[in-house]
Amino acid sequence: MLNRSTLPNAITVARIVLTPVIFLLLFTPTFTSRFIAWLLFLAAAFSDLWDGHLARKHGWISNFGKFFDPIADKLLLVATFLPFYMLSRRPGSPTQLPFFGQLPLWVLLVVIGREALVTAIRSFAARRGMVIPAGPAGKLKAVFQNIFIGTTILWFALRTAGEDQGWAGRFWDGWQLFHATVLLTSLAIAVVLTVYSMTVYLREWRRTVRAVL
Repeated sequence: MLNRSTLPNAITVARIVLTPVIFLLLFTPTFTSRFIAWLLFLAAAFSDLWDGHLARKHGWISNFGKFFDPIADKLLLVATFLPFYMLSRRPGSPTQLPFFGQLPLWVLLVVIGREALVTAIRSFAARRGMVIPAGPAGKLKAVFQNIFIGTTILWFALRTAGEDQGWAGRFWDGWQLFHATVLLTSLAIAVVLTVYSMTVYLREWRRTVRAVL
């Protein structure tokens, strides 16, 4: 039976279950599907904050949560960035990104590569009894990544509706410009913080290893 102390773990499992649903909905070319994907992403993103808050506030921290919570975050990242890359490469589609159209391959590699590298280092450190916590830069990176992901899914949904319904006019054009600015700004900040947080993490890793040796 589910009790309060296992609530954070249940939320983590729910986020993992939502991930493939969001992935599939993004490839369904209707406003409704992509809007639902946006709502599900918001639920997953905010539930991540909620379960972390509950775990810290009440001391409901478990080995399950320590292991699976980061996995849930990384699965959601891959399940959104990979569709962004693939969908943005469809010429003339509403899923192209503003200004430059396609999500650059190097952005995909930097974002996912950073997570793969940090995960490998954490696993290596954990087997040797070392803990390297996430720093402020890493947490801020996650915030801007989530802003970019949420903004992009909504961009796909609204652009799909705009094409289907033939939306036009000053309000629509102004909204697209505002939306595009938020999308690209959040992506730029997320990429910078991704690289910076990775260098900080590697520096902390070297310092921890030297201290142990």
